[in-house]
Amino acid sequence: MLRTRVITALLLLAVLLPILYFNYYPAFAVVSALFFAAAIWESARLFGGAGGSALMWGGAALLLFAAVLYVGSGPNIRLLFALCVAIWCLRFVPSLALGLPALTSLGNRLVAGSYAIAVFGCFLAIVVLFHHSPMYLLSVLVIVWAADIGAYFAGKAFGRHKLAPSISPGKSWEGAIGGWLLVLLMLAGFSVTPALTDTFPVRLLATWGWPGALAVMTVLVAASVVGDLFESMLKRRAGVKDSSNLLPGHGGVLDRVDALIPVLPLAALLSFWF
Repeated sequence: MLRTRVITALLLLAVLLPILYFNYYPAFAVVSALFFAAAIWESARLFGGAGGSALMWGGAALLLFAAVLYVGSGPNIRLLFALCVAIWCLRFVPSLALGLPALTSLGNRLVAGSYAIAVFGCFLAIVVLFHHSPMYLLSVLVIVWAADIGAYFAGKAFGRHKLAPSISPGKSWEGAIGGWLLVLLMLAGFSVTPALTDTFPVRLLATWGWPGALAVMTVLVAASVVGDLFESMLKRRAGVKDSSNLLPGHGGVLDRVDALIPVLPLAALLSFWF
C-alpha cells in the first residue's frame, strides 16, 4: 500500500510541478477541469447516483467548468464564492450535528446539488488563485496541508478527546489544536521571509495585521476540519472507505481535496479584498 501511495504521488507531482514551475495556465486549466469532473463523479456516487448517472454528472460538470474558464473571472465569481461560504455555514456545518437526509429523499438531492456547487467553487478558486500566481495558490494550499499534518502528529501524540466520534473516530480536539498551532507557526515563518511577500498569509498580515490574520487563519483551519468531517460523513452514510479508487493508494479525488472545498472559495473571496 505504501509503495502504491508513493508511486501515485510521484506521478501526480511529475505532472503538476512542471505546470506550476513554468506557470503554464492552459495546461493547469485542463488538469483542473479533469480533476473537477472526477470529483463531481465521485460526489454523485456518494449521494447514491448510479454509475451512468454519475458519469453524466461528471461530463456535464467538465463542460460547465470549461465554459466558465473560457469566460474568465469577474464580479459573478465573487458572488459564487460568497454562495459557497454561505452553503457551508448554513447547510453543511449544521449537518455535522443534525445528520444527513436519507439517500432516497428529496433532501438528499438538494444536499447533492449544494455540494456540487461547493466543489465547483473550490476548483474555480484554484484557477483564480493560480491566475494570481502559482506561489500564491500554493501559499493557500499549504495552510490546509499544515493543519492536516499538525493534526495527525498531535493527535497521535496527545489525542485523548474525540472531536466527532460518530463521524471520524480518529480525529481529536488535541489534533485539531496541534494543526492550528502549526499553521500559526507557518504564518510567523512567512512573515519573516522576504521571498514570500506576494503570498496569501503575508498579504493577509499586511492588510489586517496580526489580530485579523490570527482570526482568519483560525477560521480557515476550522473550515478545513469541517470539510474533512463532512466528506467522512458522506462516505460513512454510503458505506464506503474511499470516494473512489481513481488515485491508487490515496482513494479518490474527493479524499484528497475534501478539506480544501470550504477553504479555497473563502480564501479567494478574501483575496479580492486585499
